[in-house]
Amino acid sequence: MERTYASSSSGDMASLSAIRSVRVIPLQHPSPTKAAGPPAPPLLERISTRLRGMSADKWLSVLLPCSRWMRSYKWREYLQVDLMAGATVGVMLVPQAMSYAKLAGLHPIYGLYTGFVPVFIYAIFGSSRQLAVGPVALVSLLVSNVLGSIVDSSSELYTELAILLALMVGILECLMGLLRLGWLLRFISHSVISGFTTASAIVIGLSQIKYFLGYNITRSSKILPLITSIIEGIHDFSWPPFVMGSIFLAILLIMKHLGKSGKNFKYLRAAGPLTAVVLGTLFVKIFRPFSISVVGDIPQGLPSFSIPRGFEHAKSLISTAVLITGVAILESVGIAKALAAKNGYELDSNQELFGLGVANICGAFFSAYPSTGSFSRSAVNHESGARSGLSGITMGVIMGCALLFLTPLFTDIPQCALAAIVISAVIGLVDYDEAIFLWKVDKKDFLLWVITSITTLFFGIEIGVLVGVGFSLAFVIYESANPHVAVLGRLPGTTIYRNILQYPEAYTYNGIVVVRIDAPIYFANTSYIKDRLREYELNASSDRGPDVGRIYFVILEMSPVTHVDSSAVQALKDLHQEYRDRGIQIAIANPNRQVHLLLSKSGLIDLIGKEWYFVRVHDAVQVCLRHVQNVIGKTTGASSNGTIPRRPSALLQNLLKQDSPSMHEPLLRENIV
Repeated sequence: MERTYASSSSGDMASLSAIRSVRVIPLQHPSPTKAAGPPAPPLLERISTRLRGMSADKWLSVLLPCSRWMRSYKWREYLQVDLMAGATVGVMLVPQAMSYAKLAGLHPIYGLYTGFVPVFIYAIFGSSRQLAVGPVALVSLLVSNVLGSIVDSSSELYTELAILLALMVGILECLMGLLRLGWLLRFISHSVISGFTTASAIVIGLSQIKYFLGYNITRSSKILPLITSIIEGIHDFSWPPFVMGSIFLAILLIMKHLGKSGKNFKYLRAAGPLTAVVLGTLFVKIFRPFSISVVGDIPQGLPSFSIPRGFEHAKSLISTAVLITGVAILESVGIAKALAAKNGYELDSNQELFGLGVANICGAFFSAYPSTGSFSRSAVNHESGARSGLSGITMGVIMGCALLFLTPLFTDIPQCALAAIVISAVIGLVDYDEAIFLWKVDKKDFLLWVITSITTLFFGIEIGVLVGVGFSLAFVIYESANPHVAVLGRLPGTTIYRNILQYPEAYTYNGIVVVRIDAPIYFANTSYIKDRLREYELNASSDRGPDVGRIYFVILEMSPVTHVDSSAVQALKDLHQEYRDRGIQIAIANPNRQVHLLLSKSGLIDLIGKEWYFVRVHDAVQVCLRHVQNVIGKTTGASSNGTIPRRPSALLQNLLKQDSPSMHEPLLRENIV
C-alpha cells in the first residue's frame, strides 16, 4: 500500500508541492467472520490429556523429585563433597536445633526431632539440592508468640499445639503446591520481607537476652514490653552468665567472620555453634557454677510415631498457620531459587512448596514443630560444595546419631551458650544495608521498609506482616490505577519514537500528539488515562501558539498495552466521541493480537475506522501529517478569499518548520525511512 505525504524545508505554501512516496505497512485486521481459532478444550480435559501424555520418567520426577539428581549423580565427583557438606551442616544443626526449640518455648529435644524426620523427607520430595531444612529462628519466634498467648509454655498442651501447627502448616504448603498458588507470594515486596526480618531479628535477640542477664523477662513479640521487663528486673542481674554468654557470642561472631573471609577458614563458620556448646559444657562440668543454668536432661532415642493432638484448638491456630506458612515459604523459596541459580539448575516453586509441606506433615507425626529452609545452614551447605540431596540425608544421619548416642552429653550445656547461638544467627538478619540502599534508590520502598519494621517492633509480628503486605498491595494498586503515560517524539534521523521528557531532542509535530500508555487498560485506570489524554491535548494546543490553536490527531501507541477490558473499550468509545465532536481523530498504533481482537469484537475498529490503525507509530504520523497539511491547505485557501481571517504563511510555518527551537520537524525522506 503506497501513500504520499508533503515534505517541506520551509513554512512556505510552495512546500506542499513536494510530494514523496512512502510505504505504510498495512495492519492485518481480524475478520469478523473468521474464527479466532479452535475453542479451547475444558480444563479437566486439558489436564487429563497432559497426564496421559506423561512418560514413566516424568511421573517419577513429579512424585519423587530426588530421582532427578539420582539419575545424573556422579558418584566419584559428588559423593565426597556431599558427605562433607552434610556432616558440616549436621554438626551445626545439632546445637542450633536445641537453641531454636528454646526460643519456641519448647524442650530442646523437640528441636532435635524437628531437625531429624523433616530433613529426610525433604531430601526425597524437595526440589532444591542445597536447601537445609529444619528449625529456624523466625518460625520459632512465631510459634512462641502465638502459643504463649493461648497456654503456658510449661504445660503439655503447649507442646501438642506446636506439633499440631506443624501439621497445619504442612497441609497449607501442600495445598499451595498442588494448586500452584506460589505466584501469590509475588505480591509481597522485598522491602516488606527485609523490614519484617530486621524487626523480628531485633525481637528475637532481645527475647534471648534473659539467658545473659540471669533473670526471666516477659515473653512477647513487641519491643516495648521486652525493654520494660529488662529494665524492671535489672536488680536481679547476674554477671557470670553475662560474661560467659558474651564470650561465646564473641567467639561465634569471630568464627563466622573468619569463615566468610577466606576459603581456608570456611569450616569455622559451621564449627562455631559446636565450639560454643563444647566449651560451655566443659566449663560447667569442671567448675559446676551454680549461677549458670543448663539445659537439663534430654531423652535419648529416636522419636516415636504419634498422631498430633489438640485439634479442638485448631480453629484458633488457623491465622498463625497461615502466617507461618507465608513466612516459611518466603524464606525457603527465596533461598532455594538463589542457590538453584548459582548451581545451574531449574527450581519449581510449586514442587518446592509441596516438598516442604510433606516434610512438615511427616514431621508432625514424629513430634516436630514447624520447620523450613534455613538461610545460614543453606549458605554453609552451598559453600561446603553440596551437589545433591545426599547432603541433606547426611544431615539427618548426623542428627539421628546425636539422638541415639549423644543426648546424655547435652545435659550440661549452658543456656547462655544456646542463646549466644541464636543471637549470632539473627544478627545477620538485621538488614540495615538494605535500608540505606532503598533510601538512595527508591524512597517509596524505603518508606515501606520503615513502616513494616516499626509496625512489627511495636505492634507484634502478625500486625507487622499484615500492615506491610497491606501497604505493599496498596502501592501495587496505586501504580496500576495510575499508570505511566508518555508523550512521544521522533529521535532525529530515525523512525523511533521515545518519551520527550527522557529525550528532549526528540521532534514533535504541530497538530499531532503521540501518546504511549505503559500498562494494561482496565476499569481501575480508564479515568486516569482519559484525564491524561485530555491534559496532553490541552497542553499541546496551548504550546503551539495562536496560529495553530488546536490538535487534529491523537495517536495512541499501544504496544505496551497487554490487555484491555470492557470498561477500557467503553472509555475508548467515549473518548472517540468526545474527540469527534471537537474535530479530533484517534489513531491507534501497534496493538497486540489479543487487544486487537477485542477491539474488533467490540466494534471499536469499525467505529474509529480501519484506516486509522497502524503497525508503526511512524506510519500513523506520516498519514496524519498528510491530512493535517490538507486541512491547513484548505484553511489557507479559504483565508485568502476572506472567509477565515488568518495569516497563511505563519500558520504553515508553525506546522511544517524543522529547525526551530520548539523542535518540530517534517517527515523523513523515503530513502531514510
